[in-house]
Amino acid sequence: MAAASAPPVSTNFSSATPTSKPISMYSNSSKLTLKAHQSSKELTSISRRQFLNGSLALVPLVISPPPPSQAKEIEVGSYLPKSPVDPSFVLFKATPKDTPALRAGNVQPYQFILPPTWKQLRVANILSGNYCQPKCAEPWVEVKFEDEKQGKVQVVASPLIRLTNKPSATIEDIGSPDKLIASLGPFVTGNTYDPDELLETSVEKHGDQTYYKYVLETPYALTGSHNLAKATAKGNTVILFVASANDKQWSSSQKTLQAILDSFEV
Repeated sequence: MAAASAPPVSTNFSSATPTSKPISMYSNSSKLTLKAHQSSKELTSISRRQFLNGSLALVPLVISPPPPSQAKEIEVGSYLPKSPVDPSFVLFKATPKDTPALRAGNVQPYQFILPPTWKQLRVANILSGNYCQPKCAEPWVEVKFEDEKQGKVQVVASPLIRLTNKPSATIEDIGSPDKLIASLGPFVTGNTYDPDELLETSVEKHGDQTYYKYVLETPYALTGSHNLAKATAKGNTVILFVASANDKQWSSSQKTLQAILDSFEV
């Protein structure tokens, strides 16, 4: 066998250690070179022993996958520009470096404002659609931001084909606001959707783009007891923007969350 025919590896390192006499004759530079040579010989000898006795097989090979997004878990005010409309907020503009779907061209760029104290959260691969782009069959989470005192927001993308067979359909083609939220409601609440939780709907236009807006009171939602949502369709995707808060957060941040929601554009 190949292992048996390998030359024996010496475990005696004493021969690699020079006596004090020759060392005293070297310059400082030579000493450093000698020490580096000794370390290299010792490391090589140890590695060969590990390879021959099979112990290297016990060392796990760790390959870190690339992060699903460029999320920075620091305050967004430290790196995002101020909003040109309201300098008390900062402006987030999604680019291909932010999500797998944007890199694949499966989602059109979007933007919204945030208070500078909020932080962007990383989205797990299993939720980000990283493994199914550009043909995901189910909705995925694009980006998430949060502030412990004010609430959280997230962007959810759904394949258009999941809601209609008409290619490049507008949101009006899909149906009424009530029909759309019946399909996407669970992605607002994080679990289930009850039509009785819907308090208000409205429709607004920004140029050629139509948006459906929702106010929901969701006492059993995983996202929070209060949810604001805004949806539109563009290309092959429906984009859903959700702002959520619990009762404590809602009492002080309702106006802030509404301003964030209103600013969302695709």
